[in-house]
Amino acid sequence: MLSNEQSTSVGASQQPSLFKRLDKLNEFDREPVTPDRLESPRHFAAVFAGEHVAGTEFVIGALFVSWGVGTRDLILGLLIGNLLAVLAWTLICAPIAVQTRLTLYWYLGRIAGPVVTSIYNVVNAILFCGLAGAMITVSASAVRIPFGIPPQTEWYPTDLRFVLVAVVVGVVVVAFAILGFRRLAQFSTICVPWIFVIFFAGALAVLPQLTAGTAGVCSIEGLEDLWRLADTSIWVGHEDSAFTFWHVIAFALLANLAFHVGLSDMALLRYAPRASYGLFSACGMYMGHFLVWLASGMMGAGAALMLKTPLSRLDSGEVAYQALGVGGALCVIVSGWATSNPTLYRAGLALQVVTPGWPRWLVTLLAGIATVTIACFPYIFRYLLEYAGTFAILMAPIAAVVFVEHWLFPPLGLRRYWFGQSGKIVNWAALASWMITVVFCFVAWRWELMHVVFIAIPGWVLAAVLYIMFAAMAGARGGSSKAPSTSELESTPHLIAPPPTRDSFMKSPQSAFQITLAVIGAVALVICIALALWVGLSGEEGYQKNLATFKTYLAVASVIHLTAGTIWVLRFDQGEEN
Repeated sequence: MLSNEQSTSVGASQQPSLFKRLDKLNEFDREPVTPDRLESPRHFAAVFAGEHVAGTEFVIGALFVSWGVGTRDLILGLLIGNLLAVLAWTLICAPIAVQTRLTLYWYLGRIAGPVVTSIYNVVNAILFCGLAGAMITVSASAVRIPFGIPPQTEWYPTDLRFVLVAVVVGVVVVAFAILGFRRLAQFSTICVPWIFVIFFAGALAVLPQLTAGTAGVCSIEGLEDLWRLADTSIWVGHEDSAFTFWHVIAFALLANLAFHVGLSDMALLRYAPRASYGLFSACGMYMGHFLVWLASGMMGAGAALMLKTPLSRLDSGEVAYQALGVGGALCVIVSGWATSNPTLYRAGLALQVVTPGWPRWLVTLLAGIATVTIACFPYIFRYLLEYAGTFAILMAPIAAVVFVEHWLFPPLGLRRYWFGQSGKIVNWAALASWMITVVFCFVAWRWELMHVVFIAIPGWVLAAVLYIMFAAMAGARGGSSKAPSTSELESTPHLIAPPPTRDSFMKSPQSAFQITLAVIGAVALVICIALALWVGLSGEEGYQKNLATFKTYLAVASVIHLTAGTIWVLRFDQGEEN
């Protein structure tokens, strides 16, 4: 028999520590995704929508208003630009991700060698931490409202209490990012339908305010009235506006260029059964980067009218709160989380290469600390266009290196993975292509030879041409002019794309309790839409009378939906795992 002390000791030794349990969150950081871990369409639709129906949409929608973009230029430009983005995910990023089943950060090591890969991954992680920090700032802009903290529209915090709020919000974001891909998909599944409904509700809720301040538009009775309202009160199309139809197209592509053309979303699409799953990016592009940008522009214009304040002096939290009350502030908080979670997740994956002996959860935690620090300074939040341009300029050239070696080297008679056989540690062909392109892009931007939204694509082409030339000079010649044979692929098993399995996609049967939760969540969403229609179509007099009631019941319905949805998704995925 064991004594009580011995028994306690043995029991404790058998209990896995928190750190060991975190280590078991296998996210395939350094190896290809296995067939049993491929994800379902539902997860990809949720993750893409969740990441792009997010807090930054409040910022970007308002930017189009302040830039003086015309209604026609905006709508047509976004339709075309977002289509190009979807095609980039489907035709450029997804095929490489599905063939390799690796993150860009580890596949790049096979192509560019350890030194270039380490430099790239550190730069990449820093940029992603900055972007995730901006999203935390967006969430904090709503959390600050109950505490009476003023909007933070400078590049630095003007109130110490805002710093404390940003830290608390950041802790939640870091916790979700550590839990990994599946938890991110669960979070998005809960939030995305509601976020979209809230944006729609906000656009409807400010219609009476906009019509009251617009000459010649007393009510909205059809599309013609709505278009006239947009042209005269929202996207007015200044003649001296620097943003044209072509700028809108380029901006829609630039907004996520580092993710699709830049191949960062290999981290997510390596879980896809087929490359066609890149088409699920349309859930984010047209729900988020089209409809939500339009809705947030309407809310921004309405909030500026309500407060009689320039839109540039309002942050996302203030815009949403003025239009929707507590429900809008809650939307800003949750949508900021939905974007910052997968962004921080990518930063942790990028740092895995330079910290190969560290578990992903620890690396993500350290990246999260840096991210939370950045979130306390609203610099990126205020200069989002410039930051997106810098991100694309730095990341696109390396993606061009990966693309041409993966796809173009065999038909050009150059050897794939030639650098790994050279015995060297610095791939000067990749490094020179990268550096020359970055210098070219920044010079073109600084000397105003080209607007920042246009620079990254010619930079990508320049890097691709330079790498083909430099790699041929450095020793890549002599390969087969054909794609690698099956035997060649088998000699590098980590590059074999495993066939998808259907077992992991089988839906678990729903219990009566789960069905009830789903119905409650759906009814709450319908109530949110009905409330928005009620207040938005009530006319100016009814609007002033009903606005407070609308905001109260919208908040109640939102809490009910999120609570029911959280329990439903956790039970559903628990059933799948069992």
